[in-house]
Amino acid sequence: MQVADLYVRVSTDEQTKGYSPRSQEAVLRQFCELRNITVRNVFYEDYTAKHFNRPEWRKIMVILRKQKGKSNLLLFTKWDRFSRNTSDAYQMINTLKSLGVEPQAVEQPLDLSVPENKMMLAIYLTAPEIENDRRGLNTRAGIRQAKKEGRYMGKAPRGYLNKTYENGRRYIDINEPDASIMKWVFEELSEGIYSSESVMKMANERGLNIDKNTFLITIRNPVYCGKIRVPAHADEPAHLVQGQHQALISESLFYKVQDILDGRSKHLTGVPIATPKDLPLRNFIQCNRCTRMLTGSASKGRNTYRVYYHCRSSCGVRYRAEDVNGAFIDELTKFVPRVGYAKLFVEGINEAYNNQHRAVKEECDLLVNQISEGNRKIDVARELMLLGELESSEYRRIKEENGSKIARLEMKLTEINVQKSNHINVKKLAQEAVDTLLELDKLYDVASTPAKRYLVGLLFPEKMTYSEGTCRTGRLNKAAELIYVENKELRAKKMGQKPFEKSLPHKGWLMGLEPTTLGTTNQYSNQLSYSHRVF
Repeated sequence: MQVADLYVRVSTDEQTKGYSPRSQEAVLRQFCELRNITVRNVFYEDYTAKHFNRPEWRKIMVILRKQKGKSNLLLFTKWDRFSRNTSDAYQMINTLKSLGVEPQAVEQPLDLSVPENKMMLAIYLTAPEIENDRRGLNTRAGIRQAKKEGRYMGKAPRGYLNKTYENGRRYIDINEPDASIMKWVFEELSEGIYSSESVMKMANERGLNIDKNTFLITIRNPVYCGKIRVPAHADEPAHLVQGQHQALISESLFYKVQDILDGRSKHLTGVPIATPKDLPLRNFIQCNRCTRMLTGSASKGRNTYRVYYHCRSSCGVRYRAEDVNGAFIDELTKFVPRVGYAKLFVEGINEAYNNQHRAVKEECDLLVNQISEGNRKIDVARELMLLGELESSEYRRIKEENGSKIARLEMKLTEINVQKSNHINVKKLAQEAVDTLLELDKLYDVASTPAKRYLVGLLFPEKMTYSEGTCRTGRLNKAAELIYVENKELRAKKMGQKPFEKSLPHKGWLMGLEPTTLGTTNQYSNQLSYSHRVF
C-alpha cells in the first residue's frame, strides 16, 4: 500500500485565513481516498516558492531522512505549489527520489520516468517563474514611475507618517514631534560645531530614539527638503524630482549639511557632548609629547576625588584639571576688548554694513556668471553629441555634473537675493555683542559644560597645548581672529588717522551670539570682518 505525505502551500500568511489551504487539502485527500493511498502527515506552508529554504519544507526533509522508507509519495495540487524555480526543483526531485519518495502534482500528473514528460515539467515550473519575474518588473516600473511623479514609496522616514486617502492612494505626512526634532537636527548639523554622532545623542535625548546607522542614512535623505530620489535605470541616470509631500527644511540647508558631511565645507571639527563638568577641555588639548588628544578622568585620593587631563598613550602626560581650566580662562581674558574699543567696534560695523550692497552685487554677478558657464558647457556638449564627436553617455555625465552644480548655485543666488531684502538694526546688535565680549571670561566661567565646549570649538578650530602652567592656543577661527582683537595688539586711535579698514561680506560663517549670551536667540549670518592696521 502506498503512503503519502500531503504538502499544502500558500504564498503569504494572509492567504492562510482564506479558503485556499482547506481547498488544497480536500483535493489531496479525495485523490488519496479514490486510489487507496494512506495519508501519513499534512504539512501547511505559508512561504514563497522561489527557493526551498522554507520552515515547513525543512521539517519535511528531516522527517523523510529519519523515517526513510515509511512513505513513498509527496503530494501537492500543482507544481507551482512545489516550486517556482526550475533549477532548484530538478535538484530537489532528485533528492526526494534518492530517499525513495516520488513528488507528484495531483492536478498536473506526470510520469517522470518518461523522458518526454520532463518537457511538460519544465513548462509547469517555468510558467510560474516567468509570471513572478513579469510581476516583479511591473511592480518596479510602477514604483519608479510613482517616484518620478514625486510620491514617496515605502516606509516613511523619521518625521513623517504613512497615510492613505479615501480613494486608497497612499502618501506621507508630517509626524510630530519627530518632525520638529529632525528639523532641529539639520539646523544643528549645518553649524558644524558638533559631530553627527553628538547631534544624534542630543536628538535621542529629545525623544527621537534612533540608532547610529539609521541616523546616518536618514540625514542623507533628500525627502526632508521636498525632493524624491529616482535611482539610475538602464541609460537614465539617477536624479531628484520635486516631491508631493511637505518639506521640513529648505534645499539650501539640506545641501549645506551634505557639504559638511562630505567635507566640502570648512567647519569646526565635531566634538563629543558627553563631557563631565570638570573636564570642559577634554579632546581640545593636544599632548606635547605625542600627537594624541588629552582625555580626562578622576582618581580617588585619600579623602576625595581629583580630576586630571591625561594622554591616552603611555607617554605619561598628566595635568590637574583645575590648573588647566584656570590657565585657559587666563588665556581667554586676552580676548576681552579694552574699554574704548567698543565705540570703534560699533561704528566700524555700522559703516561696513551700510556698504555691504557692493559686495552682495559682486557675488551675485559671480554666481550668475558661474551659472551661465555651466549652461554653456551643457550646450557645447549637446552640439558635440549631435555632430557625433561625443558619446551620448559622456554627454549625460556632463549634463548631470553641471546640472547639479547649477542647481546649487541657483539656490545660493536665491538665498542671497532674499538676504539683500532683509535689513537689520546692526548697530544695536553690534552693541549687544560688544557688551557680551566685555564679560567673555565671566560668562565662560558660569556657562554649562556644553556651552563651554561650544565656545572653545568656536574660537579654536585647531587644538591647544598646555605646559608650564600656560595654555598655548593654535590658529583662531578666522571670524574670531578678526573680531576678538587681543589687547596687546590694540592701539589707541590716532588723531586724523583711520585705524580700521572695514569690509562686510554679505554672508559668512554663522557666528551669532549663542556661545556668550547663553540663551539668547538673536543670530545673524552676516560675517563682520576687520583687518587691524598697526601704526
